Amino acid sequence: MSGQRQRAILVNISLALLVLVWMIPVVGLFISSFRDRFDLQTSGWWSIFPHREWVVVEEIDPREEGLDATAPMEIFGVTATFEEMREGIETQDGMRVQWIGNRRIGRIEVQEREWTVNWDFTLENYRQVLQGKEFEITHADGTIEVIPGDDFWGALFNSLAVAIPATVIPILIAAFAAYGFAWMNFPGRRFFFIVVVALLVVPLQIALVPILKFYADPRIDLNGTYLAIWLAHTGFGLSLATYLLFNYISTFPRETLESAFIDGASHFKVFTSLILPLSVPALASFAIFQFLWVWNDYLVALIFLGSDPNFQVVTMRLAEIVGDRGQDWHLLTAGAFVTMLLPLTVFFVLQRFFVRGMMAGSVKG
Repeated sequence: MSGQRQRAILVNISLALLVLVWMIPVVGLFISSFRDRFDLQTSGWWSIFPHREWVVVEEIDPREEGLDATAPMEIFGVTATFEEMREGIETQDGMRVQWIGNRRIGRIEVQEREWTVNWDFTLENYRQVLQGKEFEITHADGTIEVIPGDDFWGALFNSLAVAIPATVIPILIAAFAAYGFAWMNFPGRRFFFIVVVALLVVPLQIALVPILKFYADPRIDLNGTYLAIWLAHTGFGLSLATYLLFNYISTFPRETLESAFIDGASHFKVFTSLILPLSVPALASFAIFQFLWVWNDYLVALIFLGSDPNFQVVTMRLAEIVGDRGQDWHLLTAGAFVTMLLPLTVFFVLQRFFVRGMMAGSVKG
């Protein structure tokens, strides 16, 4: 086997292991989102796989056996204190004896290891997260707790209303700007391009307060509106989009564009009929980055949309669930997985453009 083939195999194995490591928490999140509250609090998500677990085979009343919890007790050939019994002790035949409850009204369980799986799945978590109505939860002691739903559907539509325009607008503007910088001569072209590149190093955080003050001006009054966050994300993403598209568009063969100009095409005609179709891979690449950034954004949405429940996006709604019910992991996992579905869909739909050739099909016919 050649050294090049060995390196290729090593790289593929390393990538497979990396993907496997990255997928473990995703799989755990997915499985946990279908488990009920009690199972999630008492066992890990990996309990869906075959494993050995202590199973109760007999219950003993210590009072009927004359056992005194204040002194060492002997049972099944072992002697242990109450504290040791609470932790559980194993007998010589592989059984485990464990005291359940307090000293006065407790019981003793005899357990043995058995192969088992935990496949008790439910859709109730998703119903509670997605819907806005109230839900009744019956606890082990028989008490009923009424919990309001989280209405994730509204947050999903709000996120779509923010993410789609905040992705399309900067792509359109940046595509025009990148074409101008790459193929048009105008005064100050080099200077303006340097300014665009320099804006890449400006931290997002230092621009939030000035923009917020500008939006708060009574003559502008954009705070708490979708237009405010569209413009903010457009401004924050425009520099990177222009830089990436410029690097892509500037590599097009000059002969292709010159032939179009000789045939009488204007810059607008060349841009719409030639540049845009050839730039689909670059446009799709930036669309993925921008959409994921806007969809997962919390800070910008919180500042420019505010805390109005009618305008909350999925990240804000998920943070609200963490604050209100931080121990309800069955709801947090369901909500987190819902927020992942659309970005994953966008990525898998557009990922094929990453491997398309720059000039694929451009010279056919």
